[in-house]
Amino acid sequence: MTMTALSYGRLHAGLIGILCLAGAATAAFADGDRVVSLGGSVTEIAVALGAEGRLVARDTTSNFPASVEALPDVGYIRALSPEGVLALDPDLILAEGDAGPPEAVEVLKSAGIPFHLVPEATTPEGLVDKIHAVAQVLGLGPQGKALADQVAAGLAEARAKAAALPETDRKRVLFVLSLQGGRILAGGEGTEAEGIITLAGGVNAGTGFQGYKQMTDEAVIAAAPDVILMMDREGDLAIADADLFGHPAIAQTPAGAAQRVVRMDGMLMLGFGPRTPQAAATLYDAFYPAGG
Repeated sequence: MTMTALSYGRLHAGLIGILCLAGAATAAFADGDRVVSLGGSVTEIAVALGAEGRLVARDTTSNFPASVEALPDVGYIRALSPEGVLALDPDLILAEGDAGPPEAVEVLKSAGIPFHLVPEATTPEGLVDKIHAVAQVLGLGPQGKALADQVAAGLAEARAKAAALPETDRKRVLFVLSLQGGRILAGGEGTEAEGIITLAGGVNAGTGFQGYKQMTDEAVIAAAPDVILMMDREGDLAIADADLFGHPAIAQTPAGAAQRVVRMDGMLMLGFGPRTPQAAATLYDAFYPAGG
């Protein structure tokens, strides 16, 4: 679904209004502020805006660019330790909307330090809004506009390529998050996985449910994916091709018969940050290889 300039303007104006009411006035934050960034895409945006020098800590999902890994790690974004964050004496805490657990967020909000939750994004419009939101909080409006315009152009190019595909040629793609105990945990409707699959010209095969949930073997077979999409993981979380295509349900799908799997770095693929146009272009080429 496309968004008219008028409706986008109203949405963006409303978002910025909410942020300002929460105390995110541009003048409130200066270059010398100590910022804790929680969430990989928020950190990527802050760095792309030129604010890396203001960051004093990050969460575990913030691993790009590689230089941010030198910052103190305060833990996984959904399992934060308030004490660890507050010990760094930040002037500002900037977090993605899924930060948690709720009780940790409440402690951080009540600590007297400006705490800003940035809206999550699973669509191109949502990503542009997220960039503007981070820029507004950091007092970097002009830089935010420049970055948002650059990313929007890349998103528009990706959507144009996807739109040019005939409906009959679109690949059905199933995002598989895990195979724990032989149970397939897949990306359904309204997820980041669905967002990037659509942007890359595919059709999400995980339908009929919201979020990331387990699918029965019967549902996987009925979904009939042409391609399995997964995060490129290592160690205990890695899933070998033999285990993936040896799964009895996946083996009965077109993807299983052709042994077609596409793997990508999780933050690049699902983060909905400044690199999302790059991720969409790479996935498009993987879904629709030349001559394939």
